Parts: sequence; structure tokens; C-alpha cells
Amino acid sequence: MPDCIFCKIAAGEIPASVVYEDDEILAFEDIHPVAPVHILLIPRRHLPSLDEAGEDSGPLLGRVLLAAARIAREKGIASRGYRVLTNCNADGGQEVFHLHFHLLGGRRLRALG
Repeated sequence: MPDCIFCKIAAGEIPASVVYEDDEILAFEDIHPVAPVHILLIPRRHLPSLDEAGEDSGPLLGRVLLAAARIAREKGIASRGYRVLTNCNADGGQEVFHLHFHLLGGRRLRALG
């Protein structure tokens, strides 16, 4: 998608502080962190939201979550705890319409619910 900021980051057109990458996933530091550790994990291919993921996306989504756990361990937040979340569509709080997951940690997070 030519106007998608995350596609541009994945293509190397916009710089980012990359913490993990492979053929299908890119993870980088959020430029507006809400926690001491705030990493965004994105699939390299454009997928607008979780709502648009199909059965064929299952392996990719699993790899994203495993990458989040790996990064949490590398950042030293795994043993105390962390959160992985995604916002889906406008009412769910999604602002960039390229599927992405937030890895948050480094402080005690308020319970959701």
C-alpha cells in the first residue's frame, strides 16, 4: 500500500529503531511510547486489521506472538510481565490500518477489565 506508513517502514523507506526482523515480521520501537518498553510488531505484508486476517494468516499470527515473547525476554521484561495487544478498526482504537501488535512492559500495567 503506497500510503501506509507501516508498509514504508517495512520497506526501509522510513527509518525505525528495529529490534527484530525476519522475512515476514518487523518489530520496532514506538515513537510515542506509553510504557518503558513499547515495541510495535507488524507483518511485512499489508493486512489492514486482524478482522481481515483469514485462516491462512494463522501461522503468521503465531510467529508474531512468538516474536513478541522473544523480544520481551531480550528486553528483560518477561519474568515480571508484559502485555501484547492489537486494536481492531476505528471503534477498537486502531489508528494505523496495517495490522500491528503492541508489546508493552517495564512497569506495572493496569488491569483491563
